[in-house]
Amino acid sequence: MRWWGTGPVRARGLAGVMFALAVSAGGLWGLATALAEAPRPFVIGVSGDFSGPYIDVSGPGQLISAQLAVEDFGGKVLGRPIVLRSADDQNRPDIASANARRWFDVDGAEAVVGGGNSTTAFAVLTAARQAGRTFLVVGAGNPDFSGRECSPISTQWAYDTHAQAAAAGAYLSRGAAGSWFFITADYAFGHALERDTGRAVTAAGGRILGSVRAPLGTSDFSSFLLQAQGSRASVIGLAVAGQDLINAIKQAGEFGLVGAGGQRLAGLSLMSNDIVGIGLSSAEGLVASESFYWDRTEATRAWTRRFHARLKDRIPNMVHAATYSAVLHYLRAVEAAGTADARIVNARMRDMPVNDFNNQNVRIRRDGRVLNPMYILRVKAPTASKDRFDVQEVVATLPAEQVFLSAEEAGCRLAE
Repeated sequence: MRWWGTGPVRARGLAGVMFALAVSAGGLWGLATALAEAPRPFVIGVSGDFSGPYIDVSGPGQLISAQLAVEDFGGKVLGRPIVLRSADDQNRPDIASANARRWFDVDGAEAVVGGGNSTTAFAVLTAARQAGRTFLVVGAGNPDFSGRECSPISTQWAYDTHAQAAAAGAYLSRGAAGSWFFITADYAFGHALERDTGRAVTAAGGRILGSVRAPLGTSDFSSFLLQAQGSRASVIGLAVAGQDLINAIKQAGEFGLVGAGGQRLAGLSLMSNDIVGIGLSSAEGLVASESFYWDRTEATRAWTRRFHARLKDRIPNMVHAATYSAVLHYLRAVEAAGTADARIVNARMRDMPVNDFNNQNVRIRRDGRVLNPMYILRVKAPTASKDRFDVQEVVATLPAEQVFLSAEEAGCRLAE
């Protein structure tokens, strides 16, 4: 027999209570009866990078965000205690798939949230489809999750590469678009981000001079930066994320590519927590896009204080905020539907507007795309910052219709 726990509540305490009740009711027979009558846990898996280059983007922060959502919902749904399971996918699709299948087949999980990078998320989606369970895609940026890989049991939250490209790429390319060279993460996410940004740049009148592919987990970007420098492109598009992005920006400063070098960096997947690691002196002026910024409203600041209390020295990014939104909205849909059946619940999720500390009446399209707005964020100068977490300012708000692919463009083939 295996026991589960959720958030700060430990399964051992529940087992101890049940054991005491069983003894008072008649020894082992009472224990067996108590076990048989106990409601089955409602298990949700949290999948992401808990040890690698995306640890600050997903992993621990996503788990904390999911815990906050479960607590705010009340800890139970359909009369069952909500239990969170988490596992490190190590950015490997085989491990991500094995984790998800174990949760579905052994633990009886009803849903998985997260998915890590796009490659691992595609592996989780396959497992979820085969098990007929819900997958809340948060963290993976490939727009195919609401396009050709759309599913009636999955939804895509926070952002995708097309939205980031349409937002930050178009903003940087306004007026004199200039020329671009890309340093790109060599897997599905990076390829999609380069592709979509390239389209936005050329649509704005810019030119693409070339690109180079960097393996995930690269610590030395010197050869890639030299190629970008040699291209003489006016903008170097960094289609990498997490620790890779931090390394690339820091080393670009050491190479003198910006400022006197005459070139400009575009951190296409830059998130607020990355800037804390980079430092304002190296990141000043960089423009990025997210669907959340911690200091945007009083509600986002209040939620951030709760997050920060559990993960010291960190500020949340859009992946963390969207994990909270996805789990809370999913649980509300389960309660409203009166069942955990994935197709029924996901249909209800699409019928209900998303409302929480970061979203107001946000719609989910039939292909699973969550139509949240995107914010253009610019990194502050060191002299303009009040403290180490005061790193960006919102310079524009773009509606979903302006940044995400339309349903027709996305190409979802769901016959709903």
